[in-house]
Amino acid sequence: MQQRAKIAITILPVLVAGCFSTADAPTSVKIQRTTHGIAHIEAPDYESLAYGVAYAHAEDNVCQTADHLVTIRGERSRFFGARQQGLLGLRILPNDQIDVFIRAHMDDEAIAEAQVAVSPEARALGRGYVAGYNRYLRDHSADLPVACAGQPWVRPMAAADYGRMLELTMTQLGVAIMADAVVAASPPAEGEPVKVTPEPQEVAAALAAYRLNDPQLVDSQLGSNGWAFGSEVTDNGRGLLLGNPHFPWTGTNRFWQMHLTIPGELDVMGASIGHSAAVQVGFNRDVAWTHTVSTGKRFTLHELELVEGDPTSYRLDGQPVRMVPQEVRVPLRDEDGQVIEASHTVWTTGFGPIVEIPDAGLSWSDSRAYALKDANALNLRAMDIWVGFNKAASVDEMRDTLRGLGVPWVNTIAADRHGKAMYADVSVVPDIDAEVLGRCAPSKQAAALMQAAGLVVLDGSRSDCDWRADAASPVPGLTPIERMPVAVRRDWVQNSNDSFWLSNTDIVWPEFSPLIGSTNNQQRLRTRAGIVEIRERLAGDDGLAPGGKVGMEELQAMLFRNRNHAAELVLNDLLSICDEAGTSSGREACKVLGAWDRSNNMESRGAHLFREWWRQASRIDKVWRVPFNPEDPVNTPAGINTADEIVRSQLIGLLDSAVEMLRSSGFEIAAPLGGVQRRTTSNGTVGLHGGMEFEGVLNKLETPGVSTLLPGGYEIDFGSSYIQTVTFDDRGPVAEAILTYGQSAHPGSPFAFDQLPLYAEKKWLALPFHADDVAAERVGEVLRLTVD
Repeated sequence: MQQRAKIAITILPVLVAGCFSTADAPTSVKIQRTTHGIAHIEAPDYESLAYGVAYAHAEDNVCQTADHLVTIRGERSRFFGARQQGLLGLRILPNDQIDVFIRAHMDDEAIAEAQVAVSPEARALGRGYVAGYNRYLRDHSADLPVACAGQPWVRPMAAADYGRMLELTMTQLGVAIMADAVVAASPPAEGEPVKVTPEPQEVAAALAAYRLNDPQLVDSQLGSNGWAFGSEVTDNGRGLLLGNPHFPWTGTNRFWQMHLTIPGELDVMGASIGHSAAVQVGFNRDVAWTHTVSTGKRFTLHELELVEGDPTSYRLDGQPVRMVPQEVRVPLRDEDGQVIEASHTVWTTGFGPIVEIPDAGLSWSDSRAYALKDANALNLRAMDIWVGFNKAASVDEMRDTLRGLGVPWVNTIAADRHGKAMYADVSVVPDIDAEVLGRCAPSKQAAALMQAAGLVVLDGSRSDCDWRADAASPVPGLTPIERMPVAVRRDWVQNSNDSFWLSNTDIVWPEFSPLIGSTNNQQRLRTRAGIVEIRERLAGDDGLAPGGKVGMEELQAMLFRNRNHAAELVLNDLLSICDEAGTSSGREACKVLGAWDRSNNMESRGAHLFREWWRQASRIDKVWRVPFNPEDPVNTPAGINTADEIVRSQLIGLLDSAVEMLRSSGFEIAAPLGGVQRRTTSNGTVGLHGGMEFEGVLNKLETPGVSTLLPGGYEIDFGSSYIQTVTFDDRGPVAEAILTYGQSAHPGSPFAFDQLPLYAEKKWLALPFHADDVAAERVGEVLRLTVD
């Protein structure tokens, strides 16, 4: 296997602040830390378990949590200023927009009612988390990290706050991603001109800022690779899993590692985003699982027919319905530091809030408006799904758990010790099928949004165009598991953020709703690269171990070989026309690319040159020599169209452009990638391997915003995050993992980016799961908390 990280035996002090107990009482929580600060939490019940999770998480991330609480309370303008910016889910927006959206969207009474409907275990986790975080604030009020020490915005968490945090996590790929469009919506002034219908490319550009999970738009910051192998193809006859989420390296979508134990009830390890007291990606004694962001649609837009002369009323089945104006009052700090109150009106309908994005054709005119309906609103069922996964004894039990329809916006890929592998896109999707899309088409302009940007717009003037309520669905309006893709196999399944279509290339799927995903369409290079790697491994043609089986060592090598699939498809064709390069820089570029190993490893020389050339070359019209063929989706499109004189000229010309761009940024074109691509931390700069989405490198890394070369290099901001490989032996799970950015968001913490050197050196950390292994690798003292 890859070189292992040595276990550090150094004893680090643990702050106990008066909360140390010498005996295990029935209401006590035990927190142990192993190498790199991985938290192992044991408690007698779910509430005290969550108490320990919140306390340990706050040890690493209290300022991040305190700042997030300001966000979900709608108080960013009050404490940080209205025009400063903050993070709302995946979007960075002005604080006043965040506050208006939060105060309009969050309905504490409705969230509380949704909490009543979940299991007793999920409710207990919520209560415990609130109490545990507040305990940490009491114990450590005098020694908080610099970022939040003494700040008036650091306040205890309320039960309503916890519910709001869950709500934002669920809706961050739905209504929350459109927060500024909700805030911007206002009735048209009399005589106000309506924006001319934009062209498709204008629509895509206008919606790119929303980073929707659609291949036609800028790729979402949430992505992943997930592979599972069954007994027919693994070297030990048991299940084997790769989980490789591509998530942000900052903010509340950072993963945090934990091992949770309730003796006789629960024993699970892995990681979670947000403030979850259940493991979201991980393993127990019997199963391992991961998630990948799926292609399912989480919301629909409804085109409203407005009442003539009254743009705040719409017609539904011929009857007028008044929109509801919601006056939102936001406290904000003015330029003099005084707190004043501003007001803003948000407009809501029976479908949801009105949204307005004029540049995308979503204008509120005197005849039409657009309302957004989010399937993940009030989806607190997600906690029950993850609790079910945490306790599952097989992938079959996981499939049964999925029936609850709580997984918000991801596929589930799993493997168990019995040798079964599962792919399932059983996530929260509105129950709208092709027939409804056909008969409920909106105006021609709005209908074009599906093709241009993947947005579903329905005729909002008819109630029979709303989401279907199938008796088979436990949640009215959502697509039931019986009509969603699930496959349990003993060979392999995979997903890299394309649809279910090629989760295994031997599966012949029935027809599903277009809102779940599409088939017969061009796939991402990352999807194609994964299938190529899997096929070559099982054929024994990849230069790894002979025999055509896959084990943990091969799995780790497949991810970290960093093969550049785009280069494998096009570089030979480029090199074949290099004699046409008419400049010295073009000829030098060809020489460098000819010597490049076609990988994105630290030592790879020329990877960044290919990146900047292909970034532009991939956009050339008719660039592919072999067009996409739905009968061969893994191998097409392929090659570059060197027979076309115009294309050939552009390809050669872009070599000069790439060389000029790199040199103007201060980098030689033959520099090793590790000297150009990096992450700067409080402990220095770490060079990194990995590639970007358009390169087809499985081990994905990206830079902030649009992934371009910054003055100092490619400063990585998201991508490979919590990476786990898991199989099973007679004792239980055998797991190795890396959390690229470490446990803590505090720059001064010893656990901030302390695992990044492991990632850079391709060293995997063996995870201690069994009690004796945890005890042997413990770092620091055991912390025992008596629950309030």
